[in-house]
Amino acid sequence: MARICKLTGKRPSKGSIIWRSGKAKKRGGIGTHITAITKRRFFPNLQRVKTIVDGRVCHMRVAASAIKKGLITKPPKRNWKKAEAKA
Repeated sequence: MARICKLTGKRPSKGSIIWRSGKAKKRGGIGTHITAITKRRFFPNLQRVKTIVDGRVCHMRVAASAIKKGLITKPPKRNWKKAEAKA
Protein backbone atom coordinates (compact mmCIF):
# COMPACT_ATOMS: atom_id res chain seq x y z
CA MET A 1 0.00 0.00 0.00
CA ALA A 2 1.38 3.42 -0.95
CA ARG A 3 2.31 5.67 1.96
CA ILE A 4 0.53 8.73 0.59
CA CYS A 5 -1.85 11.08 2.43
CA LYS A 6 -5.27 11.23 0.74
CA LEU A 7 -5.74 14.93 1.55
CA THR A 8 -2.35 16.64 1.49
CA GLY A 9 -0.55 14.31 -0.93
CA LYS A 10 2.41 13.89 1.39
CA ARG A 11 4.63 10.97 0.41
CA PRO A 12 8.00 9.54 1.45
CA SER A 13 10.94 11.81 0.68
CA LYS A 14 14.59 10.95 0.17
CA GLY A 15 17.54 11.95 2.28
CA SER A 16 20.83 10.64 3.54
CA ILE A 17 22.64 9.70 6.72
CA ILE A 18 26.12 11.20 6.99
CA TRP A 19 28.54 9.15 9.10
CA ARG A 20 31.31 11.19 10.68
CA SER A 21 34.36 10.21 12.66
CA GLY A 22 36.84 12.22 14.66
CA LYS A 23 36.63 14.85 17.35
CA ALA A 24 35.47 18.41 16.68
CA LYS A 25 38.11 21.15 16.70
CA LYS A 26 36.11 23.00 19.38
CA ARG A 27 36.57 20.04 21.68
CA GLY A 28 40.30 19.70 21.12
CA GLY A 29 40.39 17.33 18.15
CA ILE A 30 41.70 17.70 14.62
CA GLY A 31 38.22 17.93 13.08
CA THR A 32 35.54 15.51 11.93
CA HIS A 33 35.62 13.71 8.60
CA ILE A 34 32.83 12.14 6.58
CA THR A 35 33.39 8.40 6.27
CA ALA A 36 30.17 7.28 4.55
CA ILE A 37 26.89 8.60 3.17
CA THR A 38 23.97 6.17 3.03
CA LYS A 39 20.50 6.75 1.60
CA ARG A 40 17.38 6.82 3.75
CA ARG A 41 13.70 7.72 3.47
CA PHE A 42 11.54 10.04 5.54
CA PHE A 43 7.97 8.74 5.91
CA PRO A 44 4.91 10.90 6.60
CA ASN A 45 3.07 10.34 9.88
CA LEU A 46 0.01 8.58 8.44
CA GLN A 47 -2.94 7.60 10.59
CA ARG A 48 -5.97 5.48 9.63
CA VAL A 49 -9.02 7.45 10.75
CA LYS A 50 -12.77 7.34 10.22
CA THR A 51 -14.02 10.34 8.23
CA ILE A 52 -17.25 11.53 6.67
CA VAL A 53 -16.98 11.71 2.87
CA ASP A 54 -20.09 12.56 0.84
CA GLY A 55 -22.29 11.75 3.83
CA ARG A 56 -20.80 8.28 4.32
CA VAL A 57 -18.38 7.07 6.98
CA CYS A 58 -15.18 5.56 5.60
CA HIS A 59 -11.59 4.97 6.63
CA MET A 60 -8.80 7.06 5.16
CA ARG A 61 -5.03 7.18 5.57
CA VAL A 62 -4.32 10.79 6.49
CA ALA A 63 -1.24 12.64 7.70
CA ALA A 64 -1.30 13.74 11.35
CA SER A 65 -0.74 17.34 10.22
CA ALA A 66 -3.98 17.18 8.19
CA ILE A 67 -5.87 15.99 11.29
CA LYS A 68 -4.40 18.86 13.34
CA LYS A 69 -5.37 21.40 10.66
CA GLY A 70 -8.96 20.15 10.78
CA LEU A 71 -9.09 18.99 7.16
CA ILE A 72 -11.20 15.95 8.12
CA THR A 73 -14.58 15.72 9.82
CA LYS A 74 -14.92 12.82 12.21
CA PRO A 75 -18.27 11.03 12.48
CA PRO A 76 -20.32 11.40 15.67
CA LYS A 77 -19.87 8.79 18.38
CA ARG A 78 -22.42 5.99 18.42
CA ASN A 79 -24.21 5.82 21.76
CA TRP A 80 -26.54 2.84 21.35
CA LYS A 81 -26.13 -0.29 23.44
CA LYS A 82 -26.52 -3.88 22.36
CA ALA A 83 -29.83 -5.53 23.15
CA GLU A 84 -29.84 -7.46 26.41
CA ALA A 85 -29.58 -11.20 26.00
CA LYS A 86 -32.95 -12.80 26.68
CA ALA A 87 -32.81 -15.54 29.33
